[in-house]
Amino acid sequence: MPPSLLPAVLLVDGYNIIGAWHCLKKTRDYAGLEAARAELIEALISYSAFEGYETQIVFDAQYQNSSSNKEVITELLSVHYTDFGQTADTYIEKTCASLRSSLAQSLISRVIVATSDRAQQLMILGYGAEWMSAQKLCWEVEATVCRSRQKYQTRKQPKTRFLANSIDPKARDRLAELRMRTS
Repeated sequence: MPPSLLPAVLLVDGYNIIGAWHCLKKTRDYAGLEAARAELIEALISYSAFEGYETQIVFDAQYQNSSSNKEVITELLSVHYTDFGQTADTYIEKTCASLRSSLAQSLISRVIVATSDRAQQLMILGYGAEWMSAQKLCWEVEATVCRSRQKYQTRKQPKTRFLANSIDPKARDRLAELRMRTS
């Protein structure tokens, strides 16, 4: 999908995704919640860059006794921890409500919320946002990894084992000319 000239915003319900993705549940159960959060963040760094999404991963304060904060991971990805007692759902709903005018004014192309929470899905649709299930996000992240690998491998692998076959024909002809002059 070619990126739009206008940015798209992806809001990710962090703990909902961790609880829905098999690999992240496994990490959470064996290595802890912090490791699962780090793994989710790492997966979404490449995905956000490849898709051109301004991604916000939201973790609620149910596991922390601290005030809200925001960590900027990359230019396109940030992590938001809500205030103690505030849920990720509330944060996402408020963000959708505040982005509604940006959508109407065409300052952003779309708002997408990734969660498998049915009540959240219905609420965000009312704000004009799109819904993506946790499973669909997982498939899209995996597909992006495959596409980027293919792109890198097709660029990296020469057609044959000879260096001369991996350069453009014009350069090859010029090298042949130079070789003939010295012979």
